[in-house]
Amino acid sequence: MMKLLAITFLLLVSITETVAQAQDLSPFFKDTKGAFVLYDLKNNRYLRFNVARCRERFSPKSTFKIPNSLIGLDTGVIQDADFVIAWNREKYPPQDNWDQEPFKHWGQDQTLRSAIKYSVVWYYQELALRVGEKRMKKYVTALNYGNQNVSGGITQFWLNGGLKISADEEVEFLKALYANRLPVSKRSTYIVKDILVLEKAPTYTLSGKTGGGSIAAGTYIGWFVGYLETNGNVYFFATNIEGPSFAAVREKRIDVTRQVLSYLGYLPK
Repeated sequence: MMKLLAITFLLLVSITETVAQAQDLSPFFKDTKGAFVLYDLKNNRYLRFNVARCRERFSPKSTFKIPNSLIGLDTGVIQDADFVIAWNREKYPPQDNWDQEPFKHWGQDQTLRSAIKYSVVWYYQELALRVGEKRMKKYVTALNYGNQNVSGGITQFWLNGGLKISADEEVEFLKALYANRLPVSKRSTYIVKDILVLEKAPTYTLSGKTGGGSIAAGTYIGWFVGYLETNGNVYFFATNIEGPSFAAVREKRIDVTRQVLSYLGYLPK
């Protein structure tokens, strides 16, 4: 009986500590509706801010470029990180915002590496068209990605269609990617891990992908998902925030994530 009570007490302490840590993150989300999930691989521990929202599914937007890249490589639609798809100006004409970052890089031929770096939507739409609906559905299901719903059109389902994913699920997907547990070739996984690297410093490597766009009238979501390798450990994370415009979430999704990781002592300030 005493042993059971001791175990129960330790569990309660652990839960209390996790909740306290999560509450401490609230200043980073001041006046912002959002969620944050972190998984500490070495210690097998999660930290969450806004637990209910961490479970809530939203359109993945450009974070889907991670599985889309895997699928393109694994099907052979694209061969490697330097595979070029030519820009079709008539099919994908320049938009008003193409004079801004990162869009100003879109109006030219792209490789897989440049397309994920500059989040080039048309490249991934072309990739998806070449994969086709049948194979895309098969892979999205096999990857257990979000709700696995690819309705809404082969070039739109991850942007404004049926595909939805939660912050919790983003982290689980990244854990599987990192551990080479996804049902794709090791080569495909290696290439995608390589193109996801954002920063490589002497003490850490930060990998990830942003995403963002409208989810309702006057409401935009901003995603930043990825993992941080440092001090012999890996920290997987997923952040989403809401704002009245894309401009309101574009930088903030990254800033909030970096501030939290720095506050926790994982990322240098």
